[in-house]
Amino acid sequence: MTTASSDNPKTSIAAATDERASALEVILLKRTYVLPWTQFLYAEGGEDEVRLAFATHDIVVNGSYLHSLLSDLSSQRLRLLREPARAERFRHESGPVITSVSVRKVE
Repeated sequence: MTTASSDNPKTSIAAATDERASALEVILLKRTYVLPWTQFLYAEGGEDEVRLAFATHDIVVNGSYLHSLLSDLSSQRLRLLREPARAERFRHESGPVITSVSVRKVE
């Protein structure tokens, strides 16, 4: 996945690792979630939106060029998703661009 450096999680919006991660850390502006990959059910989406379903939470990622995010999800190599600050939403980068991340508890 083409993103900011995964070596510095404070600046990275999405970070993948070469090996399988044990959990996905989702950092929102006011809350952080750590969801174990053992609770991952499925992911779906396309270029502008990807939805991840875990046993206890649903995550929706909006942006552009997100199709490569699905391949990282299928191999469970994604270790970090971070909601971008307002200024980061307008950066022009090549590759996937995340504009928002939301988490909803499944009831």
